[in-house]
Amino acid sequence: MIAKRWGRGRRVVGALAGGLAVVLVPVLAGCEAAPPPERAPRPTAPVALPSKPTTPATPGSTPTPGSAAKVPGAPGPECPEGGFLLSEDTGDSAMGLRVQNIRLANCGTAPLVLDGYPDLRLQDKDGAPVQVHVGKGANGVATGTGFDRPAQKVVLQPGEAASFGLLWRNLVTEVDTPAVNGWFLDVMPAPGRPRQVLKLEGPVDLGNTGKLGISPWTKEPR
Repeated sequence: MIAKRWGRGRRVVGALAGGLAVVLVPVLAGCEAAPPPERAPRPTAPVALPSKPTTPATPGSTPTPGSAAKVPGAPGPECPEGGFLLSEDTGDSAMGLRVQNIRLANCGTAPLVLDGYPDLRLQDKDGAPVQVHVGKGANGVATGTGFDRPAQKVVLQPGEAASFGLLWRNLVTEVDTPAVNGWFLDVMPAPGRPRQVLKLEGPVDLGNTGKLGISPWTKEPR
């Protein structure tokens, strides 16, 4: 009885093995390798790469149509008639003695010749002439100031500058005589040149001395 059961078991196992083989064949047949995917088509035209970012312009740095940068020595709104510009320079005061330097810049396009001293007039705050004796050199105001040095011809090329000095005392010697203050300088730098009026930041406070000295033109070093 045991032998018969074993024999049937072997036939069952064999049958299962045979059937399994039949089943596996189609499964293995379905496991064939899939064909590789097709390559993507190459671009027909070059691809434009993003450009390098640019630094944004500073406000006001972009010139407007018709505008141009100011060129040193070139005529324009900043250069008055005559091709020169006056301005206050350094000054000093000690124990009532005053010194104030006035600067002239050649802002034109041609050389400017200065010979000796400027022609100078002093005006009050209303633009009226001030009664004062303007003398070449120290004019007796003080000694040892360098205002009495010899005058020399000065030639200013466009962009160059020169200066002259004012010398006075703030002194009241007469109680009944009103003190004089000058607030504007009316200057003609050289004969034949137009006059130019400069408003001063502080007054030429002459007291009642009535004297004002001027130094000769001195060219500034470049």
